Amino acid sequence: MIVTTAETANKTNRTREKGTAPGAWTPFGHAPFAVLWTATVVSNVGTWMNDVGAGWLMTELSPSPLVVAGVQAATTLPVFLFALLAGAVADIVDRRRMLLVVNALLGVTATALAFVVTLDAMTPSLLLVFAFLLGTGAAFMAPAWQAIVPKLVPRPELPAAIALNSMGINVSRAIGPALAGFLIVALGIWSPFALNAASFAVILAALWWWSPPEAPSRRLPPEHVGGAISAGLRYAMNSSPLKATLIRAAAFFAFASAYWAMLPLIARQVLGGGPTLYGILLASVGAGAVAGALILPAIRRRLGPDRTVAAGTLGTALVLAAFAVVPDPAVAAAASALAGVSWIAVLSSLHVSAQTALPDWVRARGLSIFLTVFFGAMAGGSLIWGQIASSAGISAALLIAAAGALTFIPLTWWAKLGQGEELDLAPSMHWPEPIVALDRTEERGPVMIQIAYRVEPGDLVAFREAMADLARARRRGGGYGWTLMQDAEAPERFVETWYEASWSGHLRHHERVTGADRALQDRVLALHRDPSPPQARHFLSPIAKVGDTE
Repeated sequence: MIVTTAETANKTNRTREKGTAPGAWTPFGHAPFAVLWTATVVSNVGTWMNDVGAGWLMTELSPSPLVVAGVQAATTLPVFLFALLAGAVADIVDRRRMLLVVNALLGVTATALAFVVTLDAMTPSLLLVFAFLLGTGAAFMAPAWQAIVPKLVPRPELPAAIALNSMGINVSRAIGPALAGFLIVALGIWSPFALNAASFAVILAALWWWSPPEAPSRRLPPEHVGGAISAGLRYAMNSSPLKATLIRAAAFFAFASAYWAMLPLIARQVLGGGPTLYGILLASVGAGAVAGALILPAIRRRLGPDRTVAAGTLGTALVLAAFAVVPDPAVAAAASALAGVSWIAVLSSLHVSAQTALPDWVRARGLSIFLTVFFGAMAGGSLIWGQIASSAGISAALLIAAAGALTFIPLTWWAKLGQGEELDLAPSMHWPEPIVALDRTEERGPVMIQIAYRVEPGDLVAFREAMADLARARRRGGGYGWTLMQDAEAPERFVETWYEASWSGHLRHHERVTGADRALQDRVLALHRDPSPPQARHFLSPIAKVGDTE
C-alpha cells in the first residue's frame, strides 16, 4: 500500500499521541523507501561479491600483508579524499540525477574489471587502480544517497529507516560473501566481478522509477562548489552535536579497521582456509548484523546511544582478541557474528547521531564529513595494521587494535551522541526581509551585519553565555569574523558584528535559520532591556565582485 502524505501525517501524529516510537519495520510502509532499499540490497550483494573477489584475488597475486591490506585502503581512501566535494555537489544539484550518473559510471567500471579478470590479465597494481576507481564512485554516491533518506520517510521514522539501511547492507554482506566464495570455487574468480557489474542495472532501474518530491523553487543562484564546501566545513566546526559524533566515529573506526583489513589473511594464513571459509566469515558478519538490527531498537531504548556504542566497541575488541589467540574456524565464525552485531550497533548509532545533527540544506555536506572521518580512519587504520602485521605478525596487530579500542572508550566518553535529536532544525524563516536601497546587491561582498543590545549589569554573565551560543549559530549559517563589543561611553550597550562573504550568501543565511537558532535568539532577546527590539543593520562593500555569489 502506498501511504499518502496525509496518511503519513495522521499516522505520525497518532504515534506521537500514544507516546510510542515507530516500529522497526514502519519505513517499509512507504513505497519509495521499500523499492530503493530492495534495489540497494541487490546492488550491495554485487559489491560484496566484488570485494571478496578482489581481496581473495590479491592474496593470489601477492602474499604481502601490506599489499592485501592495500585493497581495503584503495577502496576507502577515495571517500576520504572526495566525500566533501561529493557532499557539496549533492547539496547543489539534483540528487536523483547525480545518483543515476554515478551509478551508470560505476557499472561501466565494474564491467571493465570483470573483463580484465576473465582475460586473466589482472596485476596487483591494476587491481588497486580498479579498487580506487570503484571507491571514487562510491565516494560521490554515498553523501547523496544518505541525504535522500529523510525525503523517503517522516522524521520520527528516520532512526528506524537508518537501522533498516544498515541491516540491508548487512543482509547483502551475509549473502554476497558466501555466494562469492561458492562461485569462485564453482565457476572461477571472474564470476563475482561479472555479477557485480550486472547488479548495477537494478539500482539504475529503481532510481529511474523513483519520483522525489518537487524541490522548492530557488530565488537565489546556486552556490559555487568552493563556497559550498566552506559552508559545510564552517557548519561542522560550529555544531557541537556533529563534532561529538565525528570524535566518537574516529575513535572506533581507526581500530575496527584492523578486522576488515586482516580478514583475508586471517582466513588464509591464520586459519589455513580457502575462499569458502573467507565467504563464511563474512557471511557470519552479515548474519550477526541482521540479528543486531532486529534487536537494536530495544538496545538503544535501554542503553541510549553512548552506551550502545561503548558496548559495540567492547564487542569488537573481543572479536579482535579472539582472532589473535584462538585460531579455530568455528570460533572465528562465532566471533564474526559478534563482530556483525557490534558493527551495526556502533555504525547505526553514529549515523543516526550525524543525521539528526544536520538541517537539510547542509545534510549531504555534513554526512560527507562524517564519511570522510569514517573512511579516512578505515583507510589509515588499514595501512597501519597492515604494516604492523608485516613487521610483528597478524596476532600482534589484532591485539594492539583491541587494546586501543578499549582505551578510547573512556577517553572519548565526554563527546555525547544524539545531541541533535531534540533540536528543531527545520527552517524557521523568522528573520525579516532586509530593506535595501542599493542596486545589484547580489554582486556585493563582503557584508557586515551589526545588531545593538542594551543589557543590565546583573544580566551580563547570562548575556555573554547566550551570545557565545548565538555566535556558533551565526557561523553555522555562513557568518565569520564574529565579535561582541561593549560601548565605552554607554556600558549597557553591546554591539554584535559578523561578516558574510556576499549579499546572496547573507540571503541564504535568512533561509537557513532554524527553529533551534530562533530559540537561541529568544534567550538573547529576553535579556535586552530596551522597549524597541534590536534591529540588524547591513553594510556592503562599495566595490561589487561581479560573478561572486558566495
